[in-house]
Amino acid sequence: MENRFCGDITFVFECDEEVYRINLKYLKHDWYTDVISFDYGEENKVGGDIIISVDRVRENANKYEVSFEKEIRRIMIHGILHLAGYDDGNEEEKKRMTRLEDKYLALWQKMEEQEDGKV
Repeated sequence: MENRFCGDITFVFECDEEVYRINLKYLKHDWYTDVISFDYGEENKVGGDIIISVDRVRENANKYEVSFEKEIRRIMIHGILHLAGYDDGNEEEKKRMTRLEDKYLALWQKMEEQEDGKV
């Protein structure tokens, strides 16, 4: 599913209450979440809107003892994976998405190091 082209992806950063409202209104989910993806991709292109709760990301960064920057990147990747067709509805799917998040976080880090001349 990852062998698709990149279309238009919009990231929207909001507070917990706004993401909760969107989750309830459009998905009928009565709970807080860190990310919501709306898929508008076509054929072989990944595209859509990714709504991220900055409050939830900050809370998760503290909970998992990682930097805010690393957690926001993980959530951005997570949203893109949803647009690429991945789901996290059960434990096996969650593990697969976590492995992919780790893979792309490492790639992002490597690209930054190359840009900074560290590699």
